Amino acid sequence: NRLHAVDVTSSSFRLMWPKLLSQETGYYTLQYAPTHDLARKRTKQVSGADTSLVLSDLAPETTYEVALIPESNVHYFPPQTTRVTTLAEEISPAQVLISESGPRSFHVSWAPTPDSVMGYQVLYGPLPGNSVKVLEVDGRHNSTVVENLAPNTTYLVTVTAIYRSGKEKSLSAKACTQEGEQAA
Repeated sequence: NRLHAVDVTSSSFRLMWPKLLSQETGYYTLQYAPTHDLARKRTKQVSGADTSLVLSDLAPETTYEVALIPESNVHYFPPQTTRVTTLAEEISPAQVLISESGPRSFHVSWAPTPDSVMGYQVLYGPLPGNSVKVLEVDGRHNSTVVENLAPNTTYLVTVTAIYRSGKEKSLSAKACTQEGEQAA
């Protein structure tokens, strides 16, 4: 029944607190800062009618000191404080899997697919060689089928995650197509 956090991610969390005030009796001042750098304190004003608020644009793997100060014109309420640690950022792709390999196609999948990724690029080309083709995949998807390949060939497949921040992260795997059917 105190100030606490739910829905914690690498860059946000939702604060919830008991109803102490109403719209008429005051408002809350919310202050939060990383515990290792309290000088970077940020302050928000919250309506007295609210009992929750999402804080976003936070740093991953960071502990925040949070204070909720009820500014009441009726009663004195002591500030409520809590500490919340954000999660480590999910780095994608952490693994790339090749499956359902046939003579002319194979299936590529990857994980995880965090919300911070806007899209994926799947690059593939035969080894050895330098002819590379690119498939664009929406950030909500975690697999694609690569087709029109040469039989009995080793391909290098690279999955690149394009983050909303502009950062990119790549991981490669090798895939072999099956031998084709012999012509009769």
